[in-house]
Amino acid sequence: MAIKRIIRKKILTPLRLFLKDSRTIGILLLVCTGVSLVLSNVSFIAPAYTQLWQWSFTNTLDHHVHIGFLSIPNSLLIWINDFFMAFFFFLVGMEIKRELVCGELSSLKKAILPVMAAFGGMIIPAITYSLFVKDTIYVKGWAVPMATDIAFTLGIASLLGKRIPVALKIFVTALAIIDDLGAIAVIALFYGGKLVLSYILVILLVVLVLWFLNKRKAVFGWKHVLLGLILWYAMFNAGIHATVAGVILAFMIPVKQLSNVEIKLHIPVYFIILPLFALANTAIVFPTEINGIFSLTYSWGIIIGLVIGKPLGIVGVTYFMIRKKYAELPSDTNWYKMIGAGILCGIGFTMSIFLATLAFTKPLEQDIAKIAVLLASILAMGFGYSWFYLRHSK
Repeated sequence: MAIKRIIRKKILTPLRLFLKDSRTIGILLLVCTGVSLVLSNVSFIAPAYTQLWQWSFTNTLDHHVHIGFLSIPNSLLIWINDFFMAFFFFLVGMEIKRELVCGELSSLKKAILPVMAAFGGMIIPAITYSLFVKDTIYVKGWAVPMATDIAFTLGIASLLGKRIPVALKIFVTALAIIDDLGAIAVIALFYGGKLVLSYILVILLVVLVLWFLNKRKAVFGWKHVLLGLILWYAMFNAGIHATVAGVILAFMIPVKQLSNVEIKLHIPVYFIILPLFALANTAIVFPTEINGIFSLTYSWGIIIGLVIGKPLGIVGVTYFMIRKKYAELPSDTNWYKMIGAGILCGIGFTMSIFLATLAFTKPLEQDIAKIAVLLASILAMGFGYSWFYLRHSK
């Protein structure tokens, strides 16, 4: 018994705390990104490493492969981005639903400021990017600098401790959730393929059954899992990005059951799926002329959109809402801290990289966009952390 208590106290309890700490997620994603970038650019292992993620059933560029009567993802990278990331969107969807029903977004008074700030934080970066790529073929990447990475942003906020008031952290969390909802809407509306009517009908039928189960408050179980898989398969073949299936399924779970499902998914999503996503999507071979990246308008559009456009949009709309007395600043928050929060929201990473894989079809274009996202996110982390740290020191 004494040995069990020691194991529980010295190993299991610290491990649980470590896995629940939001800083851990950010650090793990940074490590995975660093490892992937190194392996992709070390000559003796780079070819095998990059080809691993591009492995496919066939040598065609088609996203689908037909095995019997099934039409499934054709490569390992598509399995990760379209199937496994649906679990991430499922978790995000549950967080959004909980906040909308009984959290920080449950009333107009609570939601108005983060909702409007998130709106500004999406529109201004998209406009900034569009100005850089005006009249070029890269205009399709306008959504890449719109997104805020929840894990990284809250991870840096946690590292800053009491320098960021609790109310401001809640504001940033609500803003990031709305931001994700906006990104999901953009993916569904603009980055799907040609719609297939037969699969659309299957989607509608599955959603109807899920709605019926939700009305009956059916306990989340094998029925939901089976229907979720059918929904994902139908969306993958319908021309709607398959990850949206995760959000729809999340919204069809009774509110009282959300916490239990979220707890079960927290570790698999944040410590298996997201690290896998980071490894696969940052397997980037740096161009021989690295300086050439900075001569491209769309790379600058992404960097400026995230680092400058994000805080401008968030703080600008917040200032307007406060000035017009439509809302109030979060408690213990002044404009200096609000600007710092806006800078931190320029950390795009997961969602921005994901959007880059959808917006650009050529591998080189995707890699350059991902490098731009990484640089912008590192700058936002550094500027945001320094902004709060230096002010607190003074």
